[in-house]
Amino acid sequence: MERTELQKRIDAYLENEETPVFRDEVKNLLSAGNWEELEDRFYRDLEFGTGGLRGVIGGGTNRMNTFVVRRATQGLGAYVLEHAAGKECSAVIAYDSRRYSDAFSLEAARILATMGIKTYLFTSLRPTPVLSFAVRRLGASTGIVVTASHNPPQYNGYKAYWSGGGQVVPPHDTGIIDKVLTVSEVIKSLSAEELMRKGLLVMIDREIDEPYAQMVKDAMLRPQLLREKGKDLKIVYTPLHGTGRVPVETILGSLGVTVTTVPEQREPDGNFPTVSYPNPEEASAMKLALELGKKTKASLVLGTDPDADRIGIAVPDAKGEYVLVTGNQLGVLLADYIFMTRKELGKMPAKPAFIKTIVTTELQRKIAESYGVTSFDVLTGFKWIAALMESFESNSDPEYAGYAYICGGEESYGYLLTTEVRDKDAVSAAVMVAEMAVYLTAKGQTILDYLYELYRRHGWYRETQISKGFAGASGAQLMAGLMTRLRESPPKTLGGIAVKIIKDYKDGTSLDTASGAKTKDLKLPSSNVLQFILESGTVVSARPSGTEPKIKFYVSSCTQPGLTENQAAPLLDKEIEAIKKDVEGFFVQ
Repeated sequence: MERTELQKRIDAYLENEETPVFRDEVKNLLSAGNWEELEDRFYRDLEFGTGGLRGVIGGGTNRMNTFVVRRATQGLGAYVLEHAAGKECSAVIAYDSRRYSDAFSLEAARILATMGIKTYLFTSLRPTPVLSFAVRRLGASTGIVVTASHNPPQYNGYKAYWSGGGQVVPPHDTGIIDKVLTVSEVIKSLSAEELMRKGLLVMIDREIDEPYAQMVKDAMLRPQLLREKGKDLKIVYTPLHGTGRVPVETILGSLGVTVTTVPEQREPDGNFPTVSYPNPEEASAMKLALELGKKTKASLVLGTDPDADRIGIAVPDAKGEYVLVTGNQLGVLLADYIFMTRKELGKMPAKPAFIKTIVTTELQRKIAESYGVTSFDVLTGFKWIAALMESFESNSDPEYAGYAYICGGEESYGYLLTTEVRDKDAVSAAVMVAEMAVYLTAKGQTILDYLYELYRRHGWYRETQISKGFAGASGAQLMAGLMTRLRESPPKTLGGIAVKIIKDYKDGTSLDTASGAKTKDLKLPSSNVLQFILESGTVVSARPSGTEPKIKFYVSSCTQPGLTENQAAPLLDKEIEAIKKDVEGFFVQ
């Protein structure tokens, strides 16, 4: 970027940024003559993507700061007003424990309220699922949660929600982006005090917290069992310095369950001092919880990410060593427990539905269908699960008419077990896991016993992920080139096993490799994803990341039913290693 253009962008930012710490960062860089850093901060505007904002915190147009939040929120507000059709508009805003989350949420609230949109703002940090619940409970037009989920501590961002309580999907996502791009001058917002006097800014807490907690309890299937036996369940829990502590401790505590929270990680802290990556998918993030679990001989270890939408668990094996359960495995356990219990209690609706993403294990489909539950696939991202739930309820499409959502989830540790929230919900999942654990204990089973029983019944499944980063400005081009090669010259075998079907979600087609017949049978929105279905039933999915220069290959390998673990393990090991070798070969072509 030319120095004069860069200086113009810097001057315009300094004139509009109201927060001293971000202004001073830029001024100090100017004083030091650090033009390389300044160019990185100003060469572009931080993109408002289809899910909202996410970026490194700091001064500059390519950073997360109050100016960027205000500008993006003004675009969101303009879109909401345009689609109000004369109706009164409202919004709900929540935030997590990350640095500046409270400040960013207040700035967003002031912008929307100044625009005439009645805005409800939580008085303190709340989990993402509580925001989704609040949007529906209050009948709001839109919602925002200020969070960067499980990203490292230098990040923050926000996710935008529509009136149904789910994250925005087409056409609203691109419509909001277009509006954000048209914002040339950010309005001067009124003070919070004046907006509250006008009734345009309303602070909320208990009026949402209490019905949300009751909703979580109402979703239980065997509440009496948990109340009677919950005192014998010893849980170690970590909120990873995030928002989950209060609801998880409070709700489980009210049910008589003993919860010991990792003391070093109990308090909210956006610096995440005890972890480098606050993600319960990572063994390193669960280290302190696992140590405390072993010390206290806990029957269950739980961890939630900073905005409490993802949950990870660990359970002791026969030797007392704690085993981390994968996202796919926990989804399998929850699905079978919920379907089995509903059937046993006579609570299965006429047309029950289960929803998973296309990269989530096919074992979940097998389990659903074994109970007469129809399984639906959606694209990666929980917003697509919420959108399909809305289709069930609206009866606008005869294909989905009459279906009742039971549960669903994705491989990346996200589950939704109720219909009153439209995003993944680690709080309600934690309660259901506790209920399941008590039920299994009463039967003389452990969670691992239950999982292995399901494997023996349906076939053993093992999932792994292979990812490759592409650094630098050419990263996107390299990824695009790899996907083009895979489409134009697809592999005939993977891991020595013939590729039977190739699904291309970009053009919605399935190719039968034996006959060469291609049919346009994939009804999902276009997405740059390829799936290779092998003769063995194994599925390999290729998907470039939408947020970073990285491509991911998801491998879900499987065996026939009836094998023991000792019989299945070497077969799975051999197949996955052979597939890994072939996939890694794609990166060097």
